[in-house]
Amino acid sequence: MEQELNIIENNRLDKLKKLKERGINPFSNDFEKKENIKDIIEKYGGRDKDFFENNRVNAETAGRIIIIRSFGKASFFRLRDGFGEIQCYIQKDAVKEKDFELFSEYIDIGDICAIKGHLFRTRTDELTIKIEHIEILTKSLLPLPEKWHGLKDIEARFRKRYVDLIASGEVREIFRKRAETINFIRSFLNSYDFLEVETPVMQANPGGATARPFKTHHNALNIELYMRIAPELYLKRLVVGGFDRVYEIGRNFRNEGISVKHNPEFTMLEFYMAYSTYEYLMDFVEKMLSELAVRICGSFEIEYGSEKLNFKPPFKRIKLKESLCAVGGFKPEEIDSADKVYEILRARNTAGISRTDSLGELLTLLFDETVEPKLVNPTFVTDYPVESSPLARRNDRDGSVTDRFELFIAGREIGNAFSELNDPIDQEERFKLQVEAKVKEGLPVEMDDDYIEALKQGLPPTAGCGIGIDRVVMLMTNSHSIRDVILFPLLKPLK
Repeated sequence: MEQELNIIENNRLDKLKKLKERGINPFSNDFEKKENIKDIIEKYGGRDKDFFENNRVNAETAGRIIIIRSFGKASFFRLRDGFGEIQCYIQKDAVKEKDFELFSEYIDIGDICAIKGHLFRTRTDELTIKIEHIEILTKSLLPLPEKWHGLKDIEARFRKRYVDLIASGEVREIFRKRAETINFIRSFLNSYDFLEVETPVMQANPGGATARPFKTHHNALNIELYMRIAPELYLKRLVVGGFDRVYEIGRNFRNEGISVKHNPEFTMLEFYMAYSTYEYLMDFVEKMLSELAVRICGSFEIEYGSEKLNFKPPFKRIKLKESLCAVGGFKPEEIDSADKVYEILRARNTAGISRTDSLGELLTLLFDETVEPKLVNPTFVTDYPVESSPLARRNDRDGSVTDRFELFIAGREIGNAFSELNDPIDQEERFKLQVEAKVKEGLPVEMDDDYIEALKQGLPPTAGCGIGIDRVVMLMTNSHSIRDVILFPLLKPLK
């Protein structure tokens, strides 16, 4: 295979040399594109053969040649740009000799060319451009993979995403839908008077979530900095400052494992709404995602693997403890003490548990293992224990739980939200406990005194939510690995 590629590359290098000898620039930059292929198809795709026989319609565009079918003195080829694809036809007697020689002798599949011609319909009624002039804009020195059917090696697809995109219309469609998803979410939030903001990616104190951060060093200041694991604490500072509704769509970084659900660099939406509650945000998120499903997939009901997910409101809502019984199959008396839950988790060989863990921490772990995988249709789980919710407001009726929900779809967490803890005294105490826990895990952490000071200025009653954009796109595109929806996922270098 490698020898064959070398032969092809050498052949193309030889063509490159001959083009230059003939005074043809194989990497020119003097063509101005007048029309995208999609524009041509949208304007004339509905016209019949008689129309083109009675009306000359000129076409001038450019793109990559992806298929060539040659018949000696005539050839069909397909031209593709970033917006569409169209058939072209070149005939020796219909173009200048130098144009046909250029096409037949020097142009290969993968080359990027500019063409001029006029439209007609073939015997099979396909809209086609009859070429009158062709020029090469970029000579491709490597062949397209697998005769345009795409890269079969999954890891090679991620390493050479540029080839993957050239070869696969399905892959291009995933990333168009990703862009459409983000645009919809942005428009939805803007329509509710949210302000889009940007907060620091490099932070002196990695807060807002529990995760292992990436560390870097700032030479000029001679200080250690961390790539953010969440923008939460900075966004809430902005609410303190008077921006009642803010959001950010941006990258977060967590120096942890890689799996079908996790990439160390990922995209999050976080938004905060003053004078609101987590209960209102459940309705808000439900409306946003149900409308998104209709926009991207055309229906409330979407296919995801062998499942059909129903995004039609209202989504199911259940408390965490209740879900352990109703979905996990436990009896209330089996999970009413830390010792009992610890023994259940120990029997399941759950990693990272300790006899000193609180009941709330252990119940959350038990939920993650036994309930989360079974939540297929959109489900809000509420009433998370205080111990596993260091930034959430305590519930007024039951101080052991918080005003928090997590949204689960297709067996994985999609979003996390809560009424924000705005009591600086309570927050400081919980920060101290969080610092102690992180120290035990060997995570870098310091008390965020500035955030406590911000709370002392007064954070209005506020609710906030974080949603994993990559995981939402996975649902909208029926993708089952997060690497399928990230253009350039992190991979271990080959060398």
